[in-house]
Amino acid sequence: MAKRSPPAPLSATRRRTLAGAFGFTRLIVELGVLSSFAFSLALFIAAIAQAYVTIRAALGELGEAETTKSLIVSAVEQADTLLVGVALLIISFGLQALFVGRVQNVPAWLHIESFDDLKQKLIGIVIVALAVNFFSVALEWKGGTDILVYGAAIASVILAVGAYSVVLTRQGLARDHQAAPHDPPGPADGSGRA
Repeated sequence: MAKRSPPAPLSATRRRTLAGAFGFTRLIVELGVLSSFAFSLALFIAAIAQAYVTIRAALGELGEAETTKSLIVSAVEQADTLLVGVALLIISFGLQALFVGRVQNVPAWLHIESFDDLKQKLIGIVIVALAVNFFSVALEWKGGTDILVYGAAIASVILAVGAYSVVLTRQGLARDHQAAPHDPPGPADGSGRA
């Protein structure tokens, strides 16, 4: 069998061209990071403003059953808005960490090492957001069977996303197991005798 010769090294001009193309790609990703962060910030500001308006309007009518129900619905809707804002913030941090460089001064749970880490974090947020959304609809439900169809649709999405999460986790564990160094063969007592 003939030996293959190693590939010829890239010329300096070609290396600069490839580095420039990669640098441009990082710029595009950075624009995505900034836009995701801007939407997240806008949603947080909108949630704060909505909370202010809702609470201010309810102050004169506190203690009434309808006011309490309105506050509960508004609080659940605000939680939904905040969860979407958090998801966008995680996307922003994740893309920054994966394509540009690690983000400093963030909690340990937000350190993202791979694209699978980013997907897992987002899956959790999506499931909670769907559950909160259903809770919001259930609070305003007036009767009838239409909520069953809506609930079944959300449940099927949560099940599909959950199954995908399990598959992702198993693939990650299998990859980690293959990458881990194997122990040298020998008896379990450590004597080195066969």
